[in-house]
Amino acid sequence: MKDKSTKHDEYGVLLYYKYTKIPDLDDLFTFYNSNCSSLSLLGRVRLAPHGVNVTVGGKLSALEEHIAAVMSKNHLFEGTDFKLATCSEPINDKVAEECGFTNLSIRIVKELVTFSSHPLLKPPEILNAGKHLSAVEFHSVLQSAGKFPETAASEKVILLDARNLYETRIGKFHVPNVETLDPEIRQYSDLPSWVDTHSEQLRGNHVLMYCTGGIRCEMASAYIRSKGVGFENVFQLYGGIQRYMEQFPDGGFFKGKNFVFDHRVSVGSSDANVLGTCLACSSPFDDYSSRSRCAYCRMLVLVCDACQSKNSFHVCELCQKYGKLIETVTVTGNGNFQVNSLPAEPAALSTQASKKLRILCLHGFRQNASSFKGRTASLAKKLKNMAELVFIDAPHQLQFIYQARCDDEETGDMSSRQPKSPPDKVCNRKFAWFIDPDTDGNTSAEWEVARSPFDSLQYQQQTGGFDKSLAYLKAVVSKDGPFDGILGFSQGAAMAASVAAQQMSLKGEIDFRFVILCSGFSVSLAGNEQNSIKCPSLHIFGSDHGKDTQIAFDASRSLASMFEEGCSVVVEHDYGHIIPTRSPYIDTIKDFLERFL
Repeated sequence: MKDKSTKHDEYGVLLYYKYTKIPDLDDLFTFYNSNCSSLSLLGRVRLAPHGVNVTVGGKLSALEEHIAAVMSKNHLFEGTDFKLATCSEPINDKVAEECGFTNLSIRIVKELVTFSSHPLLKPPEILNAGKHLSAVEFHSVLQSAGKFPETAASEKVILLDARNLYETRIGKFHVPNVETLDPEIRQYSDLPSWVDTHSEQLRGNHVLMYCTGGIRCEMASAYIRSKGVGFENVFQLYGGIQRYMEQFPDGGFFKGKNFVFDHRVSVGSSDANVLGTCLACSSPFDDYSSRSRCAYCRMLVLVCDACQSKNSFHVCELCQKYGKLIETVTVTGNGNFQVNSLPAEPAALSTQASKKLRILCLHGFRQNASSFKGRTASLAKKLKNMAELVFIDAPHQLQFIYQARCDDEETGDMSSRQPKSPPDKVCNRKFAWFIDPDTDGNTSAEWEVARSPFDSLQYQQQTGGFDKSLAYLKAVVSKDGPFDGILGFSQGAAMAASVAAQQMSLKGEIDFRFVILCSGFSVSLAGNEQNSIKCPSLHIFGSDHGKDTQIAFDASRSLASMFEEGCSVVVEHDYGHIIPTRSPYIDTIKDFLERFL
């Protein structure tokens, strides 16, 4: 048995986090810099106004001194769960360098962990986080087949893994008769979008969340609970998988290895079962120490030694799923299939099989696909690396009309309006998604004088024709789809919003993941009334002191309020009836779209 002095000379890793209000970040930065440097600790320290997140390594004696110093720091860290583990000392290799265990990095950040890649209208409050369950309590619920004593017969318990795909591939909880949801996300900031999309699977049930050490569950559980009625029963494994495996050395209900963000790479239980498989040959494999990565998204991938020696170019399963394939299949003249290998180089492959979001674009009233494409040329150019914009004409043809000249502009007396010659140039047809039910349906190609002056509130009367437009969109999607999202401008935004309101009932006919509504407004349609529209959305419209004379600010703001707050983003600008493409507006648009790549 090792004596005490020998034990304290051993190497260890310390992990802890604490959500608490930090009164003086600069003072705390100075403390960590002085303390960790003097104790020769290496690793990462992240400081934010709302707390700290620390992963450091060093001699066990030094780590224990650090814990004592932290605990005496103005009682800020009272109740902190310090996770200290003995392990081998890191060597100066790629893993240690990538994990930050070759130096000390102390940074002041806005968030301890980046919860969302775009600003949320209503960020979750950490005080609203799910109830903590100890490892024993968590295990007890799983052991009883996911039943709480107070669980109603209509309720069930769902396990939710808050980690990234590459983590879950080598280890996860498996409990007979308990549903486990794996979001299969590349990064933690993708989780809010997944929750928004799958909220109906969570509503009304008891949700048990878990992650590596607990910090990711804090914000994620608060986000789920912020959705209100039906989302109250959210629980999280206190101390994460690490504390669970300490309590149950044989792994308990956790199978495989726990991925960790330090030089250890992963930590296993006494059960040597290998859960992961090689990406290339599918043989059992769970070692990320080679740090093999996807050539596109740079996510870690499992590739065994034999396959690494054959090929250094890898495409993760998510990139394969969404279009970045190494091989393509074509049909030859005689009807047989032929497999074509693409160049195994990222630069060459990215131009041929790179995944872009396909966005269906719906123009405004009295526009057409061609004119809307021209108006959005700047937007398309700035999004060319991440999105393909597809433009279509609406199904309702409109008559050619022009405004008569008014000789008495002050009174606007219609009797004084004199007809002027119609435009002599040939114009393209104009279309609409909604029309005034009282119109006579005249689609003559002959120019006619407008019956009344331009009315900026005319959109309020345009409520007819939805069924025809919806059937038309179904046909478009069937022929030219799939599409990742729908972008609508003005009346096109009203149409896109109406489709989003029926997203669930349209599943399989018009599938999409998000909507972008520019200068939009709502149209009252039978069957569209509901508390909120649960579809990720970006709303872009002129502010209350802007120059949009077409659609009122209140109309666009009212439309935005119809969408669930937690999954919608609002951009107000001081321009007119346009989609602004200057910074910071284009940056917000890109950040929103990044969620879906």
